[in-house]
Amino acid sequence: EPQTLCLGCPVPHPWAVLCPCAQPCASPLGCVCPLQVDKYLYHMRLSDETLLEVSQRFEKEMEKGLGADTNPTASVKMLPTFVRSTPDGTEDGDFLALDLGGTNFRVLRVKVSDNGLRKVEMENQIYAIPEELMRGSGVQLFDHIAECLANFLDKLQIKDKKLPLGFTFSFPCHQTKLDEVGEGLSSPSGVLCARVTVGIMGMGKGSVPAHPVPLLGPGTGTNACYMEEMRHIDLVEGDEGRMCINMEWGAFGDDGVLNDIRTEFDREIDMGSLNPGKQLFEKMISGMYMGELVRLILVKMAKDGLLFGGRLTPDLLTTGHFETRFVSAIEKEKEGLQKAHEILSKLGLEPSHEDCVATLRICQIVSTRSATLCGATLAAVLRRLRDNKGGDRLRSTVGVDGSVYKKHPHFARRLHKTVRKLLPDCEIRFIRSEDGSGKGAAMVTAVAYRLAAQHQARQKILEPLKLSHEQLLEVKERMRIEMEKGLGKETHAEATVKMLPTYVCSTPDGTEKGDFLALDLGGTNFRVLLVRVRNGMRRGVEMHNKIYSIPVEIMQGTGEELFDHIVHCISDFLEYMGMKGVSLPLGFTFSFPCQQNNLDEGILLKWTKGFKATGCEGEDVVGLLKEAIHRREEFDLDVVAVVNDTVGTMMTCGYEDPYCEVGLIVGTGSNACYMEEMRNVELVEGDEGRMCVNMEWGAFGDSGCLDDIRTEFDVAVDELSLNPGKQRYEKMISGMYLGEIVRNILMDFTKKGLLFRGRISERLKTRGIFETKFLSQIESDCLALLQVRSILQHLGLESTCDDSIIVKEVCTVVARRAAQLCGAGMAAVSLSLSLPCSFSTVLQETVKELSPKCEVTFLQSEDGSGKGAALITAVACRIREAGQR
Repeated sequence: EPQTLCLGCPVPHPWAVLCPCAQPCASPLGCVCPLQVDKYLYHMRLSDETLLEVSQRFEKEMEKGLGADTNPTASVKMLPTFVRSTPDGTEDGDFLALDLGGTNFRVLRVKVSDNGLRKVEMENQIYAIPEELMRGSGVQLFDHIAECLANFLDKLQIKDKKLPLGFTFSFPCHQTKLDEVGEGLSSPSGVLCARVTVGIMGMGKGSVPAHPVPLLGPGTGTNACYMEEMRHIDLVEGDEGRMCINMEWGAFGDDGVLNDIRTEFDREIDMGSLNPGKQLFEKMISGMYMGELVRLILVKMAKDGLLFGGRLTPDLLTTGHFETRFVSAIEKEKEGLQKAHEILSKLGLEPSHEDCVATLRICQIVSTRSATLCGATLAAVLRRLRDNKGGDRLRSTVGVDGSVYKKHPHFARRLHKTVRKLLPDCEIRFIRSEDGSGKGAAMVTAVAYRLAAQHQARQKILEPLKLSHEQLLEVKERMRIEMEKGLGKETHAEATVKMLPTYVCSTPDGTEKGDFLALDLGGTNFRVLLVRVRNGMRRGVEMHNKIYSIPVEIMQGTGEELFDHIVHCISDFLEYMGMKGVSLPLGFTFSFPCQQNNLDEGILLKWTKGFKATGCEGEDVVGLLKEAIHRREEFDLDVVAVVNDTVGTMMTCGYEDPYCEVGLIVGTGSNACYMEEMRNVELVEGDEGRMCVNMEWGAFGDSGCLDDIRTEFDVAVDELSLNPGKQRYEKMISGMYLGEIVRNILMDFTKKGLLFRGRISERLKTRGIFETKFLSQIESDCLALLQVRSILQHLGLESTCDDSIIVKEVCTVVARRAAQLCGAGMAAVSLSLSLPCSFSTVLQETVKELSPKCEVTFLQSEDGSGKGAALITAVACRIREAGQR
């Protein structure tokens, strides 16, 4: 385009050739070029710096609206909608929608089909609302709506069908639920006011965006909504998941924060409106006011002699006669000037070519300001989404509806450009909504319907894992019966809970002292410890230890090789501590099922935990250790006690609390021990005193007595374990199996389309991927959903916010059942216990609930397997010395 000058204009511009009069631009002849218009409307042309400032101000207003204390004075109200999820493309069924927002309202039937194409079909009918009903009573208005709805159902012959209905009610409201509005905001007609501003997302072709931001408007009015993290919404209880927030952003600026960018024309628009001082932002950007802004500018410039030769007409002076659709028509590329001439002529003017060019420029400035202001506030919303996500970048989709956005030839491009300029590192995609007010209401209903059905299906699957009080009482009673069988001489052989005597007959009394060695063998690593026990004023325990690995070839080799390796490590430790040649009492924590015939004798019943060393089962492990020590011929040790790690736990806590009489392990495996009256331990002679009994309770249920509460997921985990049919109670409560139970439930949910959108990843199919440590992290009350998603992502599981909530619920249900079952077992013991486990709250509650007459104290053990073995040795040495004296 030619770049020449108007006379008196210092800047070249493409419209210059359209000024044939060769007069100065401010000539009284009325010739005005676009540059002169730009100068005249200088305050309407907003710089990038100003737009960034507006965006930042809006972000602060959002914060105010979300806060419980600041919401009452906030101009941007940030109203909760109780819409908690967006469509995922699996919605299916027939839905009705009512769309009430003006003098007419619509009834729609929306068919949504999940056939891979995400197809949506609509039928609708428009009904008028007579003015006398609009101004009458609420009963009359809604009776009319009900009659029209009945007419629509009759017309489609679906009156007998019970279809879910969504209601778009486009008036401000305070919502208390998705299907309720609170009282307190009433219109002149007595109708409760509501506004559901929810766009439709995810029903087009392609992938569903990770962070959809439905934006309604700009059209006749303007508003926006987006999915906010629940933890930031003070007005609604709960921190889990997200909720759609109806921003009601048209009121931005009502508190004066936009006064510095409002012009005389904005103030004139506001003063002449039905609600002066309200909805100031909406009056600057929406279609209801855009045409009127242009008209006021044309009038002012004509009065100043810059347009139409200073001439005014009644039509130009009449409010509303320059419609917003005229702005769109004038700004069209090819026919814009012609349209300007036609429109101005219809207003009774005789526009010159220069008048048409100036009018075009005025329309451009007004619509550009509208688009850029809209973009600035939208950028604030997107920036908040990015910050909620916790990253530097954001990939998001904005759904847009509204006549200005759709019909104005340049509005959308200008808005997109502003957003991308203010958020250069974010990838933002815009999708035009198709009938957001009607179809959107139906989609909200479809989503709610889908979520309700899926929730019901998930709860049905999880129901067997939620144990009632009566069921837990029954578990407690069955455990008590199994304990009695294990203690009885005649019933011991058939008992699943073996109740093995440990020959530990006393707990620490605080007078123990001396240096003791301890061995801790229970897995692929084992430890050697030196434990120094002091009494008197300096009473306490000092420990030194070293960890050694056991290679697989030794674990699965011969018993001689295994115990030679253990003695080699003891030798290394004594040399490391500078104690070579010193003979010390030794306690041996041997965490495998043993039959003890004395404190220093333990017959290995069977290997577990991957050990298969030959020549050990049926042998005394203390004897095997002593033989290996003699083969080495370097040192001699006094093996005083062989103990289970559970017994060690009890003894460790018994040193701190003399009332501790029960030990409990809930870790990779699970077991318990307690001090039983000798008269009840029929496997050992004598009735005097007490003895610690190693319950080996992991095998509880191997007889089938827990089959009525075992679920399909317990059965699946058991069948694929190394020991099918064995240790069934342990497989329901211990760390080795809880993660795998969760994985099986997640697999079932996904296969049924209730999780991860029905897409089963290879990672989810992998056994053992869901470690119990992840269950503990996810189930933690203090862990935000963002961190839950991060854990799932680490596991290769792509999840939505809703998926994270579901996974967290599954983890909670599985962990709670484990704690309750453990508590039921403890209630059967009903004595003071030490507790080295993380889900203690539920366990303690269960014990208290099932044994209300027992006062049970929980004390966490510190290193029960190592320190405990040394303390048992110390107690044994104390008793031995007392006997000698």
